[in-house]
Amino acid sequence: MSSEAGAQEQTTTGLHRSLQARHLTMIAIGGAIGTGLFVASGASVAQAGPGGAVVAYLVIGIMVYFLMSSLGEMGAYMPESGSFTLYSERFVDPAFGFAQGWNYWFNWAVTIAVELVAAQIVMAFWFPDVPGYWWSALFLTIFVLLNAFSVKSFGEGEYWFSMVKVAAVVVFLLASVFMLLGVLGKGPAPGLSNFTMGEAPFVGGLGAIIGVAMIAGFSYQGTELIGITAGEAEHPEKTIPKAIRQVFWRILIFYVLSILMIGLLLPYNDPLLLRSNVKDIAVSPFTLVLEKSGVMAAASIMNAVILTAILSAGNSGMYASTRTLYSMALDGQAPKVFAKLSKNGIPIYALLMTTVVGALCFFTSLVGDQVIYLWLLNLSGLCGFLAWLGIAISHYRFRKGFIAQGRSLSELPYRARFFPFGPLFAFSLCLFIVLGQNYEAFFEANINWNGIIATYIGLPLFLLVWLVYRIKHKTRFVRIDEMQFPPRVEPARKADDS
Repeated sequence: MSSEAGAQEQTTTGLHRSLQARHLTMIAIGGAIGTGLFVASGASVAQAGPGGAVVAYLVIGIMVYFLMSSLGEMGAYMPESGSFTLYSERFVDPAFGFAQGWNYWFNWAVTIAVELVAAQIVMAFWFPDVPGYWWSALFLTIFVLLNAFSVKSFGEGEYWFSMVKVAAVVVFLLASVFMLLGVLGKGPAPGLSNFTMGEAPFVGGLGAIIGVAMIAGFSYQGTELIGITAGEAEHPEKTIPKAIRQVFWRILIFYVLSILMIGLLLPYNDPLLLRSNVKDIAVSPFTLVLEKSGVMAAASIMNAVILTAILSAGNSGMYASTRTLYSMALDGQAPKVFAKLSKNGIPIYALLMTTVVGALCFFTSLVGDQVIYLWLLNLSGLCGFLAWLGIAISHYRFRKGFIAQGRSLSELPYRARFFPFGPLFAFSLCLFIVLGQNYEAFFEANINWNGIIATYIGLPLFLLVWLVYRIKHKTRFVRIDEMQFPPRVEPARKADDS
C-alpha cells in the first residue's frame, strides 16, 4: 500500500484511518505498562536482587526495541490491519501466517478473560459484598462498547487509560527520587544500602536473572499492538515511525527506572515483595514505596491505577483480536462473515465472536478447580512469545527479499537499524524464553509432567496447526524472488531508528 493510500481517511478494505500519532504512542506504551510492572516487579526484585532485576528488564527491553523496529519498518511500508498474519504469510509461509493469526487471536481473546478475572479481585477491594461476576459483566460491556462505535472511540479510551498509568509511574518515580534525597518519608535516606546488603545486588546468580527475564518478557507483551493499528492509522508512513521512536525510550525509562527505584528503596529480602500479586494490592511494590513516602491511602490509589491497567489490557485485547480475525477473514483464512464491517468501519461480527470466546474462557475460571482456566492462561502467555518470533522471522526475510529484488532502502519510510543483528537477536532470545519457561521442572527428582505439559502445550499446538495447514494446502516457504512488495515509490526523507 503506498503512502498516498495511507493518507486517505478510509482504507481500500473499508476500515477508517482515525488513529493519530498520540493514539499510537499511548497504545504501545499502555500495552506494556500493566500489572506486570505495578505488581509482579516486586517478586522480580526479590528473586534476582535489585541488580539482577534491572539487568533482566534491560535486556528484554532491548529485545523489544529490536522487535518494535522490525515491526515499524514493515508496518510503515505496508500498513495493514492485523499485519502479523499478513507479514508471516507473505514473507515466510502461508501456513505459518495461518498459525500465527489464530495464535495471536486466541492470545488476546484469553487475555480478555484474564483481565475480567483480575477486575473482580480489584473491585473486591472496595466492594467485598458485591458478586464478582457483576463487575466482569460490566467491564466486558465497556470493552465491547469502546470497540463497537468507531476505531477512534477505542483509540481515545486507550489513550486516557494509558495516560493514567503513565501519570502513576511518573508520580512514583518523582516520589522515589525525593525519598532517595531524604526530602520525603520517615527516617534517613536509604542511599545504596539496599543494593549492597546481603547477596545484593545480584541474588541467585544467572539462573535467577533468566527467571526474571521470562517474567519481564510477559510484562512487555502488548507493545506489538502498534503493528495491529497500522491499518487504521492516519498517515502511517509518518505516525508509525514517530510512535516507534518515542515508545522505546519511554517504556525503557518507565520499566528500568521503576525497577531501579524499587531496588533502592525496598530491601530485596522484604517478605512482602515475595507476596506481590494482584490478589493483594497492599503488597504491590508501588504501594509499599508510596506508603513509605507518606502518601495517604496508597493502597486505594494503586488499586485504582491497577484497575485502569486491567481495563486498558482488556480494551486492547478486544481490539487486537477483532482486527486479527478480520484480517484473516479478508485473506480467506477465517470465515468470510468476520470480514463484514458496520457503517462505522468496525468488523462487527469479528468483535462479537471475540466477545463470546473471551466470555467462555472467563467462565472456565468459575468452574470446579479452574484447571481449564489455568491451562488457557499458560497457553496464552506462550502465544505472545510465538507472535514475537513471527515478527523477527518475517522482518529478516522481508529485508532479504526487498534487497534481493533490487529495491532500494531509500524507499522505506522507516528503516530499522542494526539489521540483521536486531531480528536475529530478538528471535534467539524469544526462542530461549519459550523453551526455558519451566526448565527447572526437568531437573526435579519427581518430574511434574502435568506442570510441564501445562507450560509448553502451546508450542506443539502451534506446530500442529502450522503443519496441518501446510500439508492440506500444500504450501511452502515463500522464495525470496517470489515475495510481493508494493509498487516502487520515489525516495523521500526517511526515518531511521535513531
